[in-house]
Amino acid sequence: QVQLVESGGGLVQAGGSLRLSCAASGRTFSRYAMGWFRQAPGKERESVATIGVSGGSTYYADSVKGRFTISRDNAKNTVDLQMNSLQPEDTAVYYCAAKRWATAQAMGVKSPDYWGQGTQVIVSS
Repeated sequence: QVQLVESGGGLVQAGGSLRLSCAASGRTFSRYAMGWFRQAPGKERESVATIGVSGGSTYYADSVKGRFTISRDNAKNTVDLQMNSLQPEDTAVYYCAAKRWATAQAMGVKSPDYWGQGTQVIVSS
């Protein structure tokens, strides 16, 4: 079993940066692909960035390519999302998720085995 706790959300002005962190419990963290998803009011939940079990492969939504970076540290059981050049359209609740034995590209919004509670990101214009 894996429990996920996100942190790092908050309010930031357009053009600013935030770093989200997801801390995972359990002793089998390295067996899970990890991802960050977001959901804005009135919109469907969408994939933002995912990373494979070894950290050797990643996937980014077109809307965040070049601005966001996902990384993982299997020794510390953490997954981070560095968000730069934030825009108002990035405002959403961001969720950390885990999927056992998955590749980055195979991890969609309906596939995670575990979800965190989410952390809110608000970008002002």
